[in-house]
Amino acid sequence: MAEQTKYVLDEADLPTRWYNVVPDLPEPPPPPLHPGTREPVGPADLAPLFPQALIEQEVTTERYVDIPEEVREVYKLWRPSPLFRARRLEKALGTPARIYYKYEGVSPVGSHKPNTAVPQAFYNAQEGVARLTTETGAGQWGSALAFACAQFGLECEVWQVRASYDQKPYRKLMMEVFGATVHPSPSELTESGKAILAEHPDSTGSLGIAISEAVEQAAQDPDTRYALGSVLNHVLLHQTIIGEEALLQFQLAGDTPDVLVGCTGGGSNFGGLAFPFLREKLAGRMDPVIRAVEPAACPSLTRGKYAYDFGDTAGLTPLLKMHTLGHEFIPDPIHAGGLRYHGMSPLISHIYELGLIEAIAVGQQECFAAGVRFARSEGIIPAPEPTHALAACIQEALRCKETGEEKVILTALCGHAHLDLPAYGAYLAGDMVDNELSAATLQESLATLP
Repeated sequence: MAEQTKYVLDEADLPTRWYNVVPDLPEPPPPPLHPGTREPVGPADLAPLFPQALIEQEVTTERYVDIPEEVREVYKLWRPSPLFRARRLEKALGTPARIYYKYEGVSPVGSHKPNTAVPQAFYNAQEGVARLTTETGAGQWGSALAFACAQFGLECEVWQVRASYDQKPYRKLMMEVFGATVHPSPSELTESGKAILAEHPDSTGSLGIAISEAVEQAAQDPDTRYALGSVLNHVLLHQTIIGEEALLQFQLAGDTPDVLVGCTGGGSNFGGLAFPFLREKLAGRMDPVIRAVEPAACPSLTRGKYAYDFGDTAGLTPLLKMHTLGHEFIPDPIHAGGLRYHGMSPLISHIYELGLIEAIAVGQQECFAAGVRFARSEGIIPAPEPTHALAACIQEALRCKETGEEKVILTALCGHAHLDLPAYGAYLAGDMVDNELSAATLQESLATLP
């Protein structure tokens, strides 16, 4: 076992429960507020958008939530996912550190997103919903929901951020193969889209704008609901299957992580890996440093304000207490489209405020350099989003090289880049630039907070 590269669980080891971190926190997170009354939102406020089962999961105080058997059967198409020891990367870096990565690129759409798309489609189908609307950045979430809707007989309509719609045409084709209808956002199909285009005809879009369009469409049709790929509590709950499996795999490896890093846009990939390990840390069974890594062009945790803000650009959602750059903020069109969100998960924001995790921001040139280095040693071309975590892994591993420490580093490689290769082409051609968020732009955007 000394030279083992991958740690694989049997289907019989597939977790039967998702983990809810809220009961284990020193204090509960602030509730979402109704923008009109500033009072906490209730189930009735969320009913036009979500089925009752997901509303209950959003507010549950139970530590564990059972995974329905129908969901577990779909999960078995790719789960449990493998945990790899990055021995070749360790050797290339000359580091004494031990690097592990939980690989989610084995899913049908090549990312971690189906972990929540499948249960969301299942619960909506159970309640007789006919159609789901959603937004997507890089296209991973849209592809995942299209796949999940196909499993349970639902229609799927996706608004894809214009910058990614143009950069990643094969994501659109993947969604259409699974049966979805895809629109570039902002579009002329919604009032919120029209308003953006009237002011900014050449808008490259943002996740906030795409959310507004999808929410607007869902709210107008009683047979339609909205599905979100990150940010909300129930989404992060579903993703904890990543960390629960990883804990079992670390038992097989006979190791314990000292440092855990994950890329963060809305927070689902990071929370899915980190929360089960945070439970173990809070219980005193291990003590890893948990580090969130975000793009320097969209640094909500490291430079945003912790305040109540809308989750979308048009102001159609409840007010969420989160780290935000302002709901009207439109990030530069960086290649990590899945991380171009103005806010951060309220739950992760709260945990960050409690001092239980730390955060750093990294420029995209360093990220793609890390992605290329990883691909040439480990053989997997990582999606632009997890290159942020890999950059932080390499930073930590090189520090270990200097100090001689044999730290154990864990990350979630949340997807592959088979449909993101033009981004690598731009990097290899020397055409990629770092987009630093200026203080003036940030100040102007934060002035829009409600």
